Amino acid sequence: MIRFIAPALLFSLGLAGAANARCILTVSDFGVMASGEKVQAYRFDDGDLAVTVLSLGGIIHDIDAPDSKGHRINVVRNLENLAAYEQRDNFSSLIGRFANRLGSGGITIDGQTYPLPGNARGVTMHGGAKSFGSRLWSVRPLGSEACGVELSLVSPDGDNGFPGALGVTVRYTLSQNRLTLTYTARTTRPTVINLTHHAYFNLAGNGDVYGHTLRLNASHYLPVDKLRLPTGELAPVGGTEQDWRKTRPISNGGQALDETFVLDGKPAAVLHDPVSGRTLTVSTTEPGLIAYTAGGFDGSLIDARHRHLPAGAGIALEAQHFPDSPHHDNFPPTVLRPGETWRSETTYAFDMR
Repeated sequence: MIRFIAPALLFSLGLAGAANARCILTVSDFGVMASGEKVQAYRFDDGDLAVTVLSLGGIIHDIDAPDSKGHRINVVRNLENLAAYEQRDNFSSLIGRFANRLGSGGITIDGQTYPLPGNARGVTMHGGAKSFGSRLWSVRPLGSEACGVELSLVSPDGDNGFPGALGVTVRYTLSQNRLTLTYTARTTRPTVINLTHHAYFNLAGNGDVYGHTLRLNASHYLPVDKLRLPTGELAPVGGTEQDWRKTRPISNGGQALDETFVLDGKPAAVLHDPVSGRTLTVSTTEPGLIAYTAGGFDGSLIDARHRHLPAGAGIALEAQHFPDSPHHDNFPPTVLRPGETWRSETTYAFDMR
């Protein structure tokens, strides 16, 4: 185990007296993959939050956040060991090259069609099998730059059918009860890109999230067809079960939540656990947010504390561009060209109410 202590990067925000804050970074072995490759865990703690990120898939294994009494517990769902993560693509990991669904069996860029591997109905999910969440990323501790780490990956030309060699970096940084993920990417050929993170939040630390409340800053959502691909319509949420503009319990209506919302601005989402008092506020530069309450969980997954994960064990709040964007001209574009830099930032702010 290696332990570093480095100054944290602090944003003043008009506040004084924080210049002496410090960050503790601990690096430890997490396990050995079936391929024989070693996975390391990077834990960085600025005294407010502590986050553990794995070199496998940029997985967020823990976020230790305080409750109203200052007691810190893990507020993201994790899996019991490395083998479990290897068997479950995209659990609490980075998602790419293209988050969520792409239909029509492929994409067309500048008149050239690129077939993509998918299911029997021509749908490619989360960039294809064994994509970014299943890869080993290079990790660089940020040291005096910030409290956190920078992950990098080169996805080769033709990776899962996508054109262009894509270089991606993702910074995970802590500052004043905030975890910020900053993404950048460059390509050697015109391609499409849509990156996000698939962490499952549970502010109570256990059980399900049906007792949590949720508010989303979205007046429209994306209806889907029988393949769960967007129809192209940006539908008003007014008068529907998708209206989360006012805070309400997640259990309201009794149905699992799995929708793409068109964001109206910041913050994107506010999640609250009335019992612990923890509140999570999500802000992002992305145009959309997928809210998913893990309705597919059935108790077969087990976490690092040997607890079974039931339906609703966590909620994913995935900031991203819209699913299947390359096939809808009215959606924000997702094409990245050589010489351009793709940038995105999402912040998860924790406080007590």
